Amino acid sequence: MATADPFEVRMRFSSQLQHLNASTTSAQKAAQFALKYKDMDEDLHSCILEQLEKTSMNTRANIMYFLEHLLEMASKERQNDYVRMMQRDILRVVDAVCPEDGSGAANVKVVRKVLQGLMTKSILLEQTVIEIEGCLKERDISADLGFSSPINGDDTSRSRTINGNSTANRLDKRQIEQRIEEDRERHKRMRESMWVVPASLEGEAMKILDETSDYGEDDETFSREERDEFLREVEANKCDHIRSKEAEAAAARGNGASSH
Repeated sequence: MATADPFEVRMRFSSQLQHLNASTTSAQKAAQFALKYKDMDEDLHSCILEQLEKTSMNTRANIMYFLEHLLEMASKERQNDYVRMMQRDILRVVDAVCPEDGSGAANVKVVRKVLQGLMTKSILLEQTVIEIEGCLKERDISADLGFSSPINGDDTSRSRTINGNSTANRLDKRQIEQRIEEDRERHKRMRESMWVVPASLEGEAMKILDETSDYGEDDETFSREERDEFLREVEANKCDHIRSKEAEAAAARGNGASSH
């Protein structure tokens, strides 16, 4: 089997990262590619960092979501090098996805969500996530800095500064629309996933159904006997007051019938 060209692998992986979108499929496909070429993990890891620092804020958010898929899959397949390198460089990743200058304020929620997911999966330590949260609080300014329209029809809002830095690199209209659409798609998939029956549970239900015999004459006889037994128990447990009332009602019906 011929060895893959490292340069070609890097270019293909870079292209996949640049074209990530809100779909789970695109993230999983890129993660599978990285795991397929795990012998080049250091090079592909550096590729992730490079794309995080040069692409648009929308793409950086998509790469952040991709990282959760990659690290979860790598952890399950015991490809610990990807996990180890990302644990080492997680602060650099966060700085790229939501920089200190506020240009990535809209990505703060994305970073929080992914970090919580990685902590839940025991990929990141709780203490690490707490420390990063301290940095995120300072950057979690009004997320609409990248999305807001010019005030009073002018462009003065573009000259705002955060920590002394200009926010002139805010998202343009096309990026805003793309981000809104991708967020909407993610929320839709999240709602759908809430209604998905786990494969293991569905399989167990089908197994029970297959092992259950068809309803037949024996089942009907058994049901009838169960019903009769239940009625006998109800009758035996009636109190004297109810018995007296029923007797009076029966007598009244009897007298009414005889009078006719």
